[in-house]
Amino acid sequence: MKKQQGFTLIELMIVVAIIAILAAIAIPQYNDYTARAQLTEAFTLASGLKTPIAEAYAQDDADDASCVVPTGSVITGKYVAANGVTAAAASGGCAIKATMAASGVNKKVEGKYVQLAFNKTTGAWTCTSDAPSEVIPKACSAAAAPTDD
Repeated sequence: MKKQQGFTLIELMIVVAIIAILAAIAIPQYNDYTARAQLTEAFTLASGLKTPIAEAYAQDDADDASCVVPTGSVITGKYVAANGVTAAAASGGCAIKATMAASGVNKKVEGKYVQLAFNKTTGAWTCTSDAPSEVIPKACSAAAAPTDD
C-alpha cells in the first residue's frame, strides 16, 4: 500500500474557503479600527487644549480672553488638518473643533470633525462629532456623559 503525501484538492479548497470567510469579516473591521484610531488623534489634540482653556476661564471668565489657543500648542497632526477654538455663544463657553484632513485618511473620517464644548457655567465638557457612530472613540460617543477634566 502506498503512503499518501500532501493534501487532497478538497482539503486545500476548504482551507481557502475558511481564509476567504475570515478575510470577509476581518477587512471591514480593520477599516473601522483604522478610522477610529485616526479620529482618536483629533480627539486627543482637542483634549490637550481643555486644561489651558478651563484654567483661563477660572482666572478671567471672559470669552474673548479665555477662549484662545494657547501659544505653542500642537493643533495639527498626521491626520488632523486644523484645530480651532471659538466662543460658543449658546453655552457661554468655548468650543474646540478638530477637523480631519481631506486626504490621506480613512474614507469614513475624511473632512469630519470632533468638537469639545466647554460650558463655563457648569465647567463640563461635552463631545460631538459628525463621523459615523462606529468610528467615534468611546471617550467621545453621543451617548456618553460629558467628559470632565
